[in-house]
Amino acid sequence: MANEALIPLMKQKMKTDNREGRTTLGIIGTGNFAVALAKRLTMSGYDVIMGSRRPEARQNNLTMISDCLCGVELTSIAECFRKASIIFVALHMEDFKITLEPFVDAARGKILIDVSNREHPYAAISNAEHLASVLKHSIVVKGFNSISAYTLESFQESGSSHKVFIASNDSMARNKVADIAKTMGFSVVDLGGIRSARFMEEFVLRVFSHWKIPIIFTFGIFNLWSLYIVYLYFIEASVFQWEQVFLKVLNKPLCMTAITVLAITYLPSQLASIVQVYNGTKHKQFPRFLATWLKSRKQFGLISFFLITIHVIASTVMMSPTYYSSWFRPVTVTVPANVSVSQVLPVSPGVMIWKGEAACLVGITAFVILAIVAVTSIPSVGDSLNWSEWRCIHSKLSLAGLILTVGHVCIMGAPNWVNLETLKLFKSITFLSILLPLLVILLRLTFGCPPLSGYLRKIRRGWERNSESQISPLVQEEPVTILHQFDEKMVNGYQGVRLESSCCCDNTAPAPSTSSCNQPKSVSFNVQCECSAV
Repeated sequence: MANEALIPLMKQKMKTDNREGRTTLGIIGTGNFAVALAKRLTMSGYDVIMGSRRPEARQNNLTMISDCLCGVELTSIAECFRKASIIFVALHMEDFKITLEPFVDAARGKILIDVSNREHPYAAISNAEHLASVLKHSIVVKGFNSISAYTLESFQESGSSHKVFIASNDSMARNKVADIAKTMGFSVVDLGGIRSARFMEEFVLRVFSHWKIPIIFTFGIFNLWSLYIVYLYFIEASVFQWEQVFLKVLNKPLCMTAITVLAITYLPSQLASIVQVYNGTKHKQFPRFLATWLKSRKQFGLISFFLITIHVIASTVMMSPTYYSSWFRPVTVTVPANVSVSQVLPVSPGVMIWKGEAACLVGITAFVILAIVAVTSIPSVGDSLNWSEWRCIHSKLSLAGLILTVGHVCIMGAPNWVNLETLKLFKSITFLSILLPLLVILLRLTFGCPPLSGYLRKIRRGWERNSESQISPLVQEEPVTILHQFDEKMVNGYQGVRLESSCCCDNTAPAPSTSSCNQPKSVSFNVQCECSAV
């Protein structure tokens, strides 16, 4: 028997009714997405029937598009409804009523999967709800609208990292569609009722919605630092030439923006701790700006790491005594009396002093740590970590990265701070750039040490300061009686043996400090009978 995978589409029609053990699925539509979906379903082991208003006209076109759709039958929409109980509707929303309204009776009881997306983000109802109003007696499931035709056709790009969102009022239909998606190699997210389709259709129309505020905010900070640099080094004093604007001068506001945005990444969690301690509960909502800020921490962190990477590259390119004279030992050239000044004398560059080497060491270490934190922000990498590992990296390791970043700036600027007056100290760009990071580190250490650490931990475990009936989770309740029940056959197997055992708790009896259990025959038990609510 010839391998059916080598049989081209439409060249040999296959009788799907005779193929035992294979589920028949229908697709209404013959566009690019419908063809890609048919390929993926066929390769996943399903029999596929494609329904078209003009099957005769579409047959030659589909044959030219692909010869890999094995066993797919192209037929009319009515025949597709008759042969399949689960049907993908791969049509535009505008065509629902015209194309499908004549088949209201044929679609009765069928599971229809709406894969369409709307063109505008705001709509009164979703496309899936509109389809349900057209075919009132069918079961509509919203799904696969977040998967592109390219993803369906490319097995290298598609897989468990691509999520299929599903919504329907029928839980059994959701389960069936979820099984299909899993068989195709996708992970499934069940969003419940059909009203969730509004979110699903709006979600795919968003363009970097979580990145807009962080990017605009970062751009504003960069402009402020740039203006201050121009005033400081070109207006108040002529320190640099205009030819140095592109790399030397631009590198300064770049690194200052990077460390400021890095501090902004970790600041909202400390503000949230202040709000929770002030309210004495975790159940009161944060202010809207703070809630939005907390959701944007990942974007702020990645933007900061991107700027730090550019700063590292630019600094590496400029690493020479000409640009960083304070990092290198000065070279003294002594011209002998018998040597003409016009002669060219070879001069070896000076080596780094402690300041240059220490700044490089601390900066490289901080960059590596922040690179680890940035890599674990990638979903595929983050999903491979458990909660404790992820929290260790993004809480403890990231704090170490912030401290080392501040240390890198201090090594570069601290030797000059000593000789500056108080007023001039606040003009130093290195000093100004570490003020916000130092505040974040101070708040982090304050909330991480007793007594605030224990108080905050109680609040986050559900304790409320204003609730009189609330029992602190750190206070142990009174001990309760322990009753241990043993099966007689089990006890017989341990005759003459002294056992030490743990017990189950029973709140109905008094609470002595120790209690002995029934001791049948010669078995002796030593049982601890105190329990703690913790």
